[in-house]
This record gives sequence, C-alpha cells and structure tokens, in this order.
Amino acid sequence: MSTTLYTISVPPKSGQPPQGVIVLLHGWGSNCQDIAALANYMDLPDYQLMFPDAPFPHPYNPVGKMWYALPQDYSFLGKPEFGDRADLSTSRQRLIEFLTHLTQTSNVPLSRTILGGFSQGGAMTLDVGVRLPLAGLMILSGYLHAPLQPPQTPLPPTLMIHGRQDQVVPLPAAHQARARLQALGVTPQYQEYDMGHEIQPMVLNQMQSFVKELLPSLNKP
Repeated sequence: MSTTLYTISVPPKSGQPPQGVIVLLHGWGSNCQDIAALANYMDLPDYQLMFPDAPFPHPYNPVGKMWYALPQDYSFLGKPEFGDRADLSTSRQRLIEFLTHLTQTSNVPLSRTILGGFSQGGAMTLDVGVRLPLAGLMILSGYLHAPLQPPQTPLPPTLMIHGRQDQVVPLPAAHQARARLQALGVTPQYQEYDMGHEIQPMVLNQMQSFVKELLPSLNKP
C-alpha cells in the first residue's frame, strides 16, 4: 500500500502565497471529493485548502474510504483498546507524515496549519492533533475513538460543533470529547446546533470565523 495519501489541493483564491493551510478530513464511507466540495462555499481566499483521502477502502461503498473499520455495535464512546488497532495506527502515522511533509511542499509551518475533520475525520483530528504543534483543530460531529494521549506539545485552540439531532454520532460522544480536552487543559470553543449529522452553512460560517481569528494573529510581527 502506498505511504502517501491521495489529496485534493485548492490553492488560495487570492493568487498569493498561502497565509495558512487548512486540512479537512472526511468521514467513514465518504471520500476527499465529497468534503472538497465545501471549498466552493468557504470564504477563505488567503488559505490553501487540503482534502486527503483515507487510506482504506470502505466495505460497503465502492467509492468510499475509511480511516479504520467500525464494528457494528460501535458506541462512539472511546475505549482504550481501540487506539491500538492496526488500521487506526496506520492512518495515524500516514496523517502525521502527510502533515509533516506538507510544511515542505507548502512552505507553511505547522504553527499556521489547522487540522479539521467531520465524524470519523473529527476523531482522527483529535487523535493526531495532540501529537503535533498545529495552529488549531476543528471537530465537526466528531468523537473520541480512544482516550486521548497526554499531548506532546501544548494543545492548540479547538473548535467543536455538534448537532443535537445527530443520529449517527450521539451527542454524549461530543460531551465526552469536550470533557477530555478540558481535562488536558484546553477549553474548546463548543457549539451545538439543531441539526443532524451534517455540515450546514452556519457551521461553515463558524469554521471561517475560527480560521480568520486564529491564523492572522500568528502572522503579526
């Protein structure tokens, strides 16, 4: 299996070198094309947008991908033993390598890179986000697949958004993730909306505000 991740890259609409990089991870059974469609609705002209594919084929969707397999009885309330799964470990390592290599290809450091993800992509964002000195994390309808490890660097500002009517990842999973982040010393910017397992325009607006408030402050002399 290739050690790289197929990625859709959207350069800054400004035509100038990127002021930052936004990496967004798709959910279980989706793919990078699905989440890359969000680029058309995001007003972030100064930033490079990156949408990598998960490395594993989905068992039920011929065009879908997954970061790791989900048991049929999965509760989305992380279990310690889940963090050592071979497929999860592979995806974790691929993402760390991808983000590290991205600093060379984009000339943007990790300190100006925001990692985000939807659903299983949000779980991967939490997993990898405690291991790298990133600028910020965005967790959309996400969860913890295993208890977070103590961070290797100070945890960055974190945005968490979840739907109160989410029928896929239950709301208590978001509350559990928020509590774990708080225990590690980060108070996330947390928001619940009256929506299901989805990304509505109000979520995109909040993501854009989070990016614009966070990255420009890192560019000041």
